[in-house]
Amino acid sequence: MTDELSLAAEFPPVTEADWRKLVEAALKGADFDKRLVSRTYDGLRIEPLYPRAAGAKPVAGPRPGGAWTVMQRVDHPDPAAANTQALEDLENGATGLTLVMADSINANGYGLDPSPETLARVLEGVKLDAGIRIDFDQGPSSLTMLRHFAELARRRDGRPDAAHTAPAAGISPAANIAPAAGIAAAVDIAAGIDPIGGFAVSGATKFSWTELSRDFVAAARELSDRGFRRSFAAADGRAIHNAGGSEAQELSFTIASAVGYFRAFESNGISLDAARDMIYFRLCADADEFLTIAKFRALRKLWARVEEACKLTPKPAYVAAETAWRMMTKRDPHVNMLRTTIAVAAAGLGGADSIAALPHTIALGLPDAFARRLVRNTQLILLEESHLGKVADPAAGSGAIEELTSKICVTAWNQFQEIDSLGGAWTALEKGFIQSNIAAVRSERQRAAARRKDPITGASDYPNLSETPAATLNVPKTPPSKETAPAIIIQALPRIRLAEPFERLRDASDRILEKTGTRPKVFLANLGKVSDFTARTTYAKNFYEAGGIASVTNDGFKDRDEVIAAFKMSGARLACLCSSDKVYASEAADTAKALTGMGAIVQLAGRPGENETKWRQAGIKAFIYTGCDTLAALQAAHDILSVK
Repeated sequence: MTDELSLAAEFPPVTEADWRKLVEAALKGADFDKRLVSRTYDGLRIEPLYPRAAGAKPVAGPRPGGAWTVMQRVDHPDPAAANTQALEDLENGATGLTLVMADSINANGYGLDPSPETLARVLEGVKLDAGIRIDFDQGPSSLTMLRHFAELARRRDGRPDAAHTAPAAGISPAANIAPAAGIAAAVDIAAGIDPIGGFAVSGATKFSWTELSRDFVAAARELSDRGFRRSFAAADGRAIHNAGGSEAQELSFTIASAVGYFRAFESNGISLDAARDMIYFRLCADADEFLTIAKFRALRKLWARVEEACKLTPKPAYVAAETAWRMMTKRDPHVNMLRTTIAVAAAGLGGADSIAALPHTIALGLPDAFARRLVRNTQLILLEESHLGKVADPAAGSGAIEELTSKICVTAWNQFQEIDSLGGAWTALEKGFIQSNIAAVRSERQRAAARRKDPITGASDYPNLSETPAATLNVPKTPPSKETAPAIIIQALPRIRLAEPFERLRDASDRILEKTGTRPKVFLANLGKVSDFTARTTYAKNFYEAGGIASVTNDGFKDRDEVIAAFKMSGARLACLCSSDKVYASEAADTAKALTGMGAIVQLAGRPGENETKWRQAGIKAFIYTGCDTLAALQAAHDILSVK
């Protein structure tokens, strides 16, 4: 250690000003902010360099230096198969199960039938008193299934006539409830009661907030009287994240939902101190690791601020995580493994108490045993080999993370106050306030994906037209149920995946391939030497193949006649000129005229600049370049090629 310190002492100290001077020299007059500063979808500025955060303290959570709970999704419609899934997961390292009903808001067209018989079969052989976490994914049948679960626990406990146990402080007992204190006290239930989140996703309800709040408070009281521990009402941000919302929007909605449940508990006779133990949180984790870490840390700070405002001494909140649906792709789905690994690591480092990771094939269908094993082992490797759970809040003191956490907190708190001033999350949804704000961010996010500013590996970038389809289980989807005779209808929040527009173009290409034996294609007219065209040829190939348009490429041509002959042989209708700006200046116009004369629709890889008028007159119809609207250009190419 002494030698290392003396070696470091031999170097002169370097200040941020010294670093900035070197950077500006390297930029050669280019704008520092444009090149090195980025902004989040909340408009928060992200600098390229941060100093160490002085005096930072770790954000407290329930698992200081301990492992998070490894959740596994159980959603096979066949109860016997779902039971096999559950037992296999628990035997191989999972420490919790997420039960997804067919009407759950994240069912993806599958899920369990919400019946007591199905629940009993799915949990057959599962030791409920082994301390595992049982999470009910939110849906219309949540309250009914919770009562079925409580009855199942009572029967397994073997004490059908047991007397009431004492209710928690501040909670009045419900009548005629026989508790299952043994199993109930051991099982770590996450009841998933989230009427606000359900309303946001479904856009319809038969009941008012007053009626619903009474029902869910009664259900929470009933679970408490039966001996179950906390985690009844879920303040869930997935509806916002799935709809394309920002970090601050997800947090502000989550906090507003929790405050709504807080008030409902209090107005129905439960003390705030008891009520906060009944509320838990769930956020999405995505592949932006630094923002995900900061978001999870910010949630705890925001909730502590709410507790302080209620004259309560803050206690660590329980925060669950689920990896993001919107980042998943159908194309090249194996890349989803990388995205999910980053998301799990970020959620764990951000202090999540439990993490449910979506299998890499979930956008394609019902994941098979291989996909489930991979996603389970992803968490186990991060925990048991990388030891990510060993340090409490490892991001504490990082200048970048502390700054992001602070900025997200301020922005989310301001947005929460706006929601609260309208009467809370439920009323803000009825007024369309939350939906309109999220729609603006969603549009911005989709524009960034369309322009490949936010690249999606395997979909918008680095596509693989010859990929082998990933396997899923051959199980038909369950038609979604509709809310019958809703009394209140609002604009529902959509559940999007950012890769979907590119996937639709790829699907159209697949249909042409199946029908004709060949994909729609583009002829790459490579002009000049290999060193002249390679960069733009590579760019153009990836560009077109992101839309399912195969590239007919080559090693260049001796003269223009060879270009024309090769185009005729290709059988393509679309041609793209690829070369350097220098070669374009002398050859682009004449080559475009010649190709147009052969019936080609000609495009050019690169920005036209001052040559646009001349080149368009020569027959060049469009220009593709970094920052252009890739999606619109590919759709136009499909229209040209009559791809249906």
